[in-house]
Amino acid sequence: MEATAKARYLRGSARKMRRVAALVRGLKVSAATEMLRHVPKGAALPLAKVIKSAAANALASEGTAHHKEQDLVVADVRVDGGPIARRFRAVGMGRAYRIRKRYCHVRVVVSDQVPQAGRKRPRVAAAKPVVAKDTETKAGSAA
Repeated sequence: MEATAKARYLRGSARKMRRVAALVRGLKVSAATEMLRHVPKGAALPLAKVIKSAAANALASEGTAHHKEQDLVVADVRVDGGPIARRFRAVGMGRAYRIRKRYCHVRVVVSDQVPQAGRKRPRVAAAKPVVAKDTETKAGSAA
């Protein structure tokens, strides 16, 4: 069972939100919201609200008889970039500097199952060069 929640047009860059999202990916919902309460980043509060919303969506669709909030896990957090609002700031000598106010979109998926670790590509062993051992020089030096 999975449930999702989205928050669109959140103030703050996607890059800053991704740093906070990486902290809670794979945690239980209760542990994730408790951790975000103590993270000193501006992106923590909006992300906690989205996680709580996804948990509420899961309980509303399936019912509390089937699932408990303690059993839900943050399966996936996806942070995408949103639009960029452009403003300008007047500076000296008649110039203007551009100010970019960035937005982001967040999508959280909660599940009652522990997410599987991402499938990693098999590591290909590098071909080791074959070194021919010169037995004659060793035998010749010993004699």
